[in-house]
Amino acid sequence: MIEFIRKLFRDRKGNVLAIAAACMPLVVGAAGLATDTIQWTLWKRQLQRAADSAAFAGVYDRASASGATTNTPTAVCNDLAVNLHTSMNLKATSPCTGTRGSYSTISYPANTAFVSNQVAVELKVQYALPFSSIFMSAAPIIVANATAGTVTFGGSPCALALSSSGTAIDNSGNATVNAPTCIFYSDSAASNSAAAGGSSLVTAKAIAGVGGIANSNNWVVGSYLPYSPSLPDPLAPPATTAVTPDPAAMNCVAAALDDNTNFSALPAGTNCFSAINLNPNRTINVPNNFGPIYVNGGSVDLKGTFNCTGCTVVLTNKSTAANATIGTWDSNAQAQNNITAPTSGPYKGIAVYQDRRAAGGNIDRINGGSNNTIQGVVYFPKDTLWINGTGNAVSLCAMWIANNIKFNGTSTISISSPEDAACSGAGMPSSTTTAVRLIA
Repeated sequence: MIEFIRKLFRDRKGNVLAIAAACMPLVVGAAGLATDTIQWTLWKRQLQRAADSAAFAGVYDRASASGATTNTPTAVCNDLAVNLHTSMNLKATSPCTGTRGSYSTISYPANTAFVSNQVAVELKVQYALPFSSIFMSAAPIIVANATAGTVTFGGSPCALALSSSGTAIDNSGNATVNAPTCIFYSDSAASNSAAAGGSSLVTAKAIAGVGGIANSNNWVVGSYLPYSPSLPDPLAPPATTAVTPDPAAMNCVAAALDDNTNFSALPAGTNCFSAINLNPNRTINVPNNFGPIYVNGGSVDLKGTFNCTGCTVVLTNKSTAANATIGTWDSNAQAQNNITAPTSGPYKGIAVYQDRRAAGGNIDRINGGSNNTIQGVVYFPKDTLWINGTGNAVSLCAMWIANNIKFNGTSTISISSPEDAACSGAGMPSSTTTAVRLIA
């Protein structure tokens, strides 16, 4: 018996099997932990993505509500109902409508010098996994936190298209726009909210839009800012810079303003005309600081040189009817527009202003040859503004605001930001350009 045990002890034939059997718990354990770890990691990534998206949705809601949080929880819950893909319920303390569209916590950190409308979302899930649950009395809680806010990107836009749909900013033809300190901003939520095509070349600080913006070699910009919060009209109520033509301030004559108008012979206080008409190769020299020139129900048609320093051309109507006729603006390729906005008064910083009662849908053209200069806001809130022409059309310290904006032709258009040092006295309204970003 002793000899048999000695032989069995010296026999090596079963070692591999014995060692393999001894290692099997380790192999099974490693595989189980690896599988559970991968699943936990996947859930964490899905949960984090849902938290990020929910925080973004909350910020967009706050931005559209001027910082109010009344409907923000609803926006967060609606986003979670669409973008939560963990295939499990959240561990919620404040449920939304529908179990999976719940959130654990939502809070609103205070504004800072550079970040506002902050929304912080915390999501939690707790779900047992096959292997680890054998050794744990309770499944661990997976937590994802996200904080987003609107971040100040730059100053006021040089071009702001107010339309909420379609391609609101369109650059085409051979137009060259030199605006290295400017932001172009489209309030359109379309997938292609701003476009640059043809042989156009647009140099700007940034191109921003509520919707998408396709990359293009025609854009030479420092930043693309798609899916940004909408930017309000800086001249619309209740903005402090909002202006509304006052019929009592309009001293009208029945005649149009043209190159035959003798300003010194006009009745005292005259500032209102039926239209502005200027024939080719003719000139209108408006006296400096003449004040606002009201166009009562008519339009502006320029084919010559129009010089107006310290004045605003206001397309309006003395009638107070909501559907009163509001005129349009048309300056052709031979026209030269030299308009400098006043630096004080109700129309401070505004070069051209169209009454917001305009029916809309029209095209207003600021065309012209070389050496055009417009300093101040050009405002057509209901119409499409075409900036067109040939030669070297210059616009300094300008802000173009229209329902849609289209740069076309073969002109070279130079624009400076309202925040440029050279524009400090121009008096144009300011509005802060922001982008929604994750803070934490």
